[in-house]
Amino acid sequence: MRAAGAAAEGLEEFRRELTGYCYRMLGSYAEAEDAVQEALVRAWRSIDRFEGRSALRSWVYRIATNVCLDALASGKRRALPMDLSGPSEGGTPPAGVEDAALWVEPCPGGDPEAAATTGESVRLAFVAALQHLPPRQRATLILRDVLGFSALEVAELHGSTVAAANSALQRARATLADRRRRATEVPVSRAGDDGVRRLLAERYAAAFSRHDMEELNMLLHVDATLCLPPYAKWMRGVPDIRAWLTGPAIGCRGSRLVPTTANGTPAFGQYRPHPDGNGYVPWALQVVEFSGDRIISITAFRDTGRLFPLFGLPDCLDADVVHGVPG
Repeated sequence: MRAAGAAAEGLEEFRRELTGYCYRMLGSYAEAEDAVQEALVRAWRSIDRFEGRSALRSWVYRIATNVCLDALASGKRRALPMDLSGPSEGGTPPAGVEDAALWVEPCPGGDPEAAATTGESVRLAFVAALQHLPPRQRATLILRDVLGFSALEVAELHGSTVAAANSALQRARATLADRRRRATEVPVSRAGDDGVRRLLAERYAAAFSRHDMEELNMLLHVDATLCLPPYAKWMRGVPDIRAWLTGPAIGCRGSRLVPTTANGTPAFGQYRPHPDGNGYVPWALQVVEFSGDRIISITAFRDTGRLFPLFGLPDCLDADVVHGVPG
C-alpha cells in the first residue's frame, strides 16, 4: 500500500512527456491534453493494482496508449492539405474534411517533452505522416524510435511478443520511408547555428510585413510549400507562392508578425491591419520551417480563436507594435 501511495504521488511528473506522446498519436495538442488527463485519472483510480512488476513509466504509457487507441477507434485521421490533394487544387476543404478538427494542429513550444524528443519527431510533416500508420504501428514507432523504449517494453505494453513488436516497427518504418520516397518534400537540415535560424526568421518577419517579394524570394527554397488550413488549397514553388501573396492574399500586406515557437521551429501570430485603420486583428498562426538557409514550408493556421490563446498571443495589437523574433 505504501508503494502504491508513492507511485500515485509520482504520476503527475509524467504529464509533460505523455502530452508529447499523445500529441504525436492524435495530431492535436488539445486532444492530447485531454487524453493525458484521462490517462492519469485512470492510473490514479487503479494505482492499488500496480504491482511494480514493470516500471511505473511503462505502466502509465500502457494506459495512455489505450486511451489514444480508444480515441482513434472511429477511424478519424488528421492530415495536412498536401495529404489530400495536389497543389493549388481548390480553395475550400474537399467533401468529408470540412471539419477543421480533422487537420493536424500545431503544438506550442519546442516540444511538450523536450527531454525525450529526437530530430524531426515533432515537425508538423512528421506528425502528419504518423497519422497514415495504423494506430498500433504508430504507437510502436513513437515508443521505440522517439521515446527509446525497448522491444521488450513495447511488447509488454501491447500484450504481444517481442517478434510481433519488432515486425510492427519494421512495417511502420517501411511505410514512412515509402511516403518520403513518393513525396517531394524538401529534407530538413537541423544542423547549424540557432542564431542563424533566428536571423532568417527575423528577415522573414520583416519581409512579410513589408510585403517585400524580392526578399521573400531569396528566403524561400525553390520547392517551398505554403498551405492554409482549414482550406485544402496549398502551393509549391516560389512562383506560385508569390502569385498567391500578390493576388488573393494581397490583404496580408502591412501585417505584423508576433514571434512564438511551434513544433520546435519559429512561428508567428499574424495580425492584419484592422479595416478601420486602428491597430491589427488576428489572422493566422504561421509555422515556418527551415532547411539550411532557406524556408521550406509555411503553414498558416486560420483558427486564431482557439490557437492564439494556446500560444499566449494577444487578441489584438496596437498600431505601434512591430515585428520581431525571440532572442
